[in-house]
Amino acid sequence: MKKFKSHFTFSKQERSGIFFLLLFIVLVQLGYLSWLHYSNSKPVNILNLDTETQNKIELLKEKASQKDTLKIYPFNPNFITDYKGYALGLSVKEIDRLHNFRSGNNFVNSKEEFQQITKVSDSLLNEIAPYFKFPNWVKKNAIKSEISEKNYRTSQNSTEFNNKKNVVLYDLNLATVRDLQVINGIGEKLSKRIIKFRDRLGGFIVKEQLYHVYGLESEVVERLFKKFKIKTVPTVKKININEAAIEDLTKLVYFNYDLASEIVNYRDTNGHFISFDQLAVIEGFPAKKLDIIQLYLSLK
Repeated sequence: MKKFKSHFTFSKQERSGIFFLLLFIVLVQLGYLSWLHYSNSKPVNILNLDTETQNKIELLKEKASQKDTLKIYPFNPNFITDYKGYALGLSVKEIDRLHNFRSGNNFVNSKEEFQQITKVSDSLLNEIAPYFKFPNWVKKNAIKSEISEKNYRTSQNSTEFNNKKNVVLYDLNLATVRDLQVINGIGEKLSKRIIKFRDRLGGFIVKEQLYHVYGLESEVVERLFKKFKIKTVPTVKKININEAAIEDLTKLVYFNYDLASEIVNYRDTNGHFISFDQLAVIEGFPAKKLDIIQLYLSLK
C-alpha cells in the first residue's frame, strides 16, 4: 500500500511542472478551437464560375418566365370576363363598370367608347386596344357614318362656296389652257388635254363628258365645276349611223378606226340599226358611254 501511494506523491517542483504542463495543454486546445471557429466563419470559394453555363441557365429561366406570361389574341371587348379583365390589367372597378354597362344590353363599339365606360388609363388602352375585334356590322356602320359625314362636309363646303357674294362661273367651252390651270389638280398637260378633247367634240354638251378625259379624276372635275359651267351649248351636226362611212364615224372622238370598221361591218351584215342599243353588242364598243355617244348620232 505504501508502495502504491509512492506513485502519487510529488514534490513541490514536480507539482509545478505538472501544473504548467496542464496549462500548456489547455492553451493549445483553446488556440485550436479558436482557429476552427475563424476558419469556418470565413467563406471559402470552392466553385469556379462557368460563364457559358451560367448564360445558358439565365436563358432557360427567361424562356420559362415567358411561358407563364399571358399571350393576347384578338377578342371582343364586350365579353371580357373577370379573369380576362384581371389578366389584361383592368382593376375590379373597371371590370365592374363594363359589366354594369353590358347588363343593360348595351354594346361597346369603339376603343374610345370602351375607355369612356371603363375609365381605363391611356397607357393600358393603347396596350390592349390593338387586339379589339368588333363585329363586321360595327365596321360597316362606322364606314357609312364616315362617308355620310364626308358627304355632308362636301355639301356644306359647296353650299358655302356658292353662297359667297360675287361668285362668277366661267364658260367651260370658252376657257383657255391658262384658265383651267387655276383649278387644283390641273396642270399644263392636263389642261391641254381637256382643250383638245373639247375641240374634237366641238364643245362640251354635258358635264359627264369631263369624266371621259384621260387622267382627269372625279374630285378634280367637281372642283372644276365650282368655277366653270357649260354656258354655251354647241350645235351638234349628228352623224347618220345607217349611212355614214368609216371615215365619217372616225370624226367622232369616241370612235377609232377599228371600232368604226366594226360598226360598218355589223350594219352591212345585219342591216340598218333600229335602235342605239344595238351598238352595245359590237365588240369593243364603250357601252357605258352610250348615253353620251348617241347625242352625236342619228338613225336616219
